Amino acid sequence: MTSPVRPDAAAALAGSGAEAAKVQPIKSDEDVVRVRQLVRTLAVAARLSLVDQTKLVTAASELARNTLVHGGGGEAQVELVNKGLRAGVRATFVDDGQGIADIELALTDGYTTGRGLGLGLSGARRLVDGFELDSKPGGGTRVMIVKWAR
Repeated sequence: MTSPVRPDAAAALAGSGAEAAKVQPIKSDEDVVRVRQLVRTLAVAARLSLVDQTKLVTAASELARNTLVHGGGGEAQVELVNKGLRAGVRATFVDDGQGIADIELALTDGYTTGRGLGLGLSGARRLVDGFELDSKPGGGTRVMIVKWAR
């Protein structure tokens, strides 16, 4: 039987169910690129397919951009996780911005607060296997996503 992750990543996944999160501050466009690179690196380590890597990196990029633009900056915490023999990547985006007043509306396709297409949060949610959004006006926003290897 083959391991669901590369040998060097398998050690990180053994036991606790998650590797210590790698934290990437998000304060600039360059930091958004760094988040993408970190997510891609861990997606490869978790042996996500190329399609699933692309979906996860796309979702993470959108959420990192939202953290910067709408949240005024924050951080991404990215880690390898496992559930039994399944490996995956969890990314959590946190900011102390103005928060989201109407989460249901914000998750509706076509809703935008700017000049975009309104597919950011709803699109990110469709691209991953797990999606949690916590926000309140004046209290910042936390979005957690997970993508599992198939």
